[in-house]
Amino acid sequence: QVQLVESGGGLVQAGGSLRLSCAASGFALSRYVVAWFRQAPVKEREGISCDSSGDTFYPDSVKGRFTISRDNAKNTVYLQMNSLKPEDTAVYYCAAAFSGYACNRGRIGRDEYDFWGQGTQVTVSS
Repeated sequence: QVQLVESGGGLVQAGGSLRLSCAASGFALSRYVVAWFRQAPVKEREGISCDSSGDTFYPDSVKGRFTISRDNAKNTVYLQMNSLKPEDTAVYYCAAAFSGYACNRGRIGRDEYDFWGQGTQVTVSS
């Protein structure tokens, strides 16, 4: 069974940090592009990080604050979030894609991603 399961979400004060985990089963993350997305109320799903064979990209909204990483031995991808702001409040999703175009030339795709987690809530209080 191919599956991605997020964990680590919760409530944190502004300026604090949180680390999200995404455990994969049924396939090897090391062979895929991985990414994190988030979706706030009334907004579309936004790509906030991606990693393609060590090449990473972050949009301006999170650049310098968020870091994506992998542990291939654990088949897990992480998102370290620092200096959190209330506007970071959203449901966070991990995703994996076979196509390198999912994370290419400064663009985080969305339709290219093959597998998605169910999401974990992150709430940042002021």
